[in-house]
Amino acid sequence: MTDDRGRKPATFQGRLQLDAFKYTTAEPTRRNPPRAASTPLQTKAQDESQTPSPSPRKRTSSSPPKSLPAKKKRTRQATGYAPPSTYAHLPLLPDAIAHNLLVLFVGLNPGIRTAMTGHAYNHPSNLFWKLMYSSGVTPRRCYAEEDRDMPALYSLGLTNIVARPTRNGSELSKAEMDDGVALLEQKARTYRPESMCVVGKSIWESIWRVRHGSNVGKQFRYGWQDEGENMGAVEGSWAGARVFVASSTSGLAATLAPAEKERIWGELGAWVKMRRAEREAAESKEEVEEEEEEDEEEPERCGD
Repeated sequence: MTDDRGRKPATFQGRLQLDAFKYTTAEPTRRNPPRAASTPLQTKAQDESQTPSPSPRKRTSSSPPKSLPAKKKRTRQATGYAPPSTYAHLPLLPDAIAHNLLVLFVGLNPGIRTAMTGHAYNHPSNLFWKLMYSSGVTPRRCYAEEDRDMPALYSLGLTNIVARPTRNGSELSKAEMDDGVALLEQKARTYRPESMCVVGKSIWESIWRVRHGSNVGKQFRYGWQDEGENMGAVEGSWAGARVFVASSTSGLAATLAPAEKERIWGELGAWVKMRRAEREAAESKEEVEEEEEEDEEEPERCGD
């Protein structure tokens, strides 16, 4: 059978063959994940599989693991005796002293800062001026620059067992400390203070050693000493200055707790306040008596 144009009609088989030439849309292509995410992992895995792993190093008992060295703490090196020539360039510190003082304080010797500034107990770490106020020895907080005024202001004096300055007490010899005892006795006899406060155990050890020919040992105690230990006594005319041994005020002296230092100095302060009040009362009484005597003499002058 043919159509009007003489062509044979399409058969079923022919349709099947034509289907092979039909246009169809391409299947969507598969998108692989970004190479940046997968490549390093694959490369690392391949490297690990291809590169043999190094054998672990065996640790033997002769080569223990090394540890970092511990940091060393900075410590102040102890110094020994320093001859006078070491600090000969530094000036000596003059005493702040007068007659009939309530207390003459006896220090060890001037430190470097004290010698350079010319004022006693002037190092920032020294507790002298703080303890003087907290104990009641001075009615207000005083400072090193006022050291020369202490005799006139509060009847307090300042001296030392050794005159020459050093960095610390360990640079002094026992011999020169012992030599200073005789000078302290002479100052006591000359100025006759009511009391002398030894500021530090080592000073009293020197005084005791010179007087008794032996170390104080277990007989040492802070505070007021026996009457037989008075300084500068003159037989038959003066009983001498009472001795009070106080703690060192140096910033390097850490043997006693702060509370114990306050207790020791507080004992001296209580006595000073009592004696100062008694002196003021006695002076006031003398002034009143003098005024009364003047009033009694005045009518006689008028009558003349």
